[in-house]
Amino acid sequence: MTNTVYLVDDDEAVRNALSLLLETVGLNVFCFATPEMFLSQAKDLTPGVLIFDIRMPAISGLKLQENLGDYDIKWPTIIISGHGDIEACRRAFRNGAIDFLSKPIDEHDLIDAIQRGHEKLKVQQQAYAERAEALALLQHLSAREKQVLEMIAKGLMTKQIAEALSLSPRTVESHRSAIAAKVGTSSAAELTRYWLDAQIAP
Repeated sequence: MTNTVYLVDDDEAVRNALSLLLETVGLNVFCFATPEMFLSQAKDLTPGVLIFDIRMPAISGLKLQENLGDYDIKWPTIIISGHGDIEACRRAFRNGAIDFLSKPIDEHDLIDAIQRGHEKLKVQQQAYAERAEALALLQHLSAREKQVLEMIAKGLMTKQIAEALSLSPRTVESHRSAIAAKVGTSSAAELTRYWLDAQIAP
């Protein structure tokens, strides 16, 4: 599981204090003085928990959080703020933040939030791996086998698939056997899961 943290805060004293704290508990901390610096490297970064200060020049932490989708980043995000802004807090959570912490930051609250973020990230990465596996397996199927698999995933039986594709039931069974051999299962439930995972694979 990753133990990486990305901290974006324009206050050097805050960056130094938080990075020192987090490194003492075994976290790898990468600091950025501006959102622009973070975004310029975003596509090359490995997954980690994000910590954004809410008030920064040009791009706020909330705006940075909202822009992550443009970079295909869906990592757990913690927003930190020196101001008790309830509406900002609501907006952060609406955008998927896992926590909203006020300065001065309570170290136990921060470490707890980061741990929760890494647990969430672990689940995300497992789901990503499963989707990638499904996509890789289904790439070995022929066009006709993919058609048959799609209909299996929709709950159609062999006879129904045969009628829909103008094939004989025996031919459909032959395709089902080929699919099972390539994917590694003949279970309709498992085949459906593979099909669904492949449809949302990145």
